[in-house]
Amino acid sequence: MSAVQPVLEARGLTKTYGHVQALRGADFSVNPGEIVALIGDNGAGKSTLVKMLSGAIQPDGGEILVDGTPVHLPTPIAARAHGIETVYQDLALALDLTPAANLYLGRELTVGGPIGRFFGFLDNKKMREEARKSFSSLGSIVQSVDVPVRSLSGGQLQSVAVGRSAAWANRVVFMDEPTAALGVVQTAKVLELIRNVAAKGIAVVLISHNMPQVLEVADRVEVLRLGRRTAKFKADETDVEQLVAALTGAFTNEPVTVGEEQAR
Repeated sequence: MSAVQPVLEARGLTKTYGHVQALRGADFSVNPGEIVALIGDNGAGKSTLVKMLSGAIQPDGGEILVDGTPVHLPTPIAARAHGIETVYQDLALALDLTPAANLYLGRELTVGGPIGRFFGFLDNKKMREEARKSFSSLGSIVQSVDVPVRSLSGGQLQSVAVGRSAAWANRVVFMDEPTAALGVVQTAKVLELIRNVAAKGIAVVLISHNMPQVLEVADRVEVLRLGRRTAKFKADETDVEQLVAALTGAFTNEPVTVGEEQAR
């Protein structure tokens, strides 16, 4: 049986800011419909890696592959064209707009015929209907697509942001600390939402510092330390103690160079 082809892969990515090496040959991979947690201490290179894979910044070296083919992602728009979406920690929602309007922000539907073609009149009815279907298909906790999102709870806001990304992604969704500042009930619902996204065949990359939560929802865990991947685990074959050991450098199951051994 042939190995599964990663839907998104990083090979040997490097990035230097002045005298600081943010990435030192970082590797990463995620398969279709898989939930992979990307963990690492502050300064490990997680943000830099995610920004590269979502088109926000460019690597100095290495390559990015989509479905096994090397690609260039000069902008987030280019990443989106490859079906890669990102849910940032600040959610990046327009608070005065409705969930439906946020879902279609920048992708608005216009009414058919000459009126829509020449005058650009928006088809608000269709956008509301499609938004309801989209959120419902994910089991979203958003109860209304017609109210300003500033009136929603933290969990509902997260649902709108996740639902928007999942609606347009056909390969990968990055989620940066999606349950930060949420209560127990809201966190459980967001984790279920993440599972539903993966069940649709979309890969989910979860960036989190919450180790128990990582083990609860992820299929695999990849660890960054000192700008490179130093360990990877199947979530059901590891525990919090081993993850912490990998974060601190006490454990690795990836090749380590002599220079990196001296830096540990």
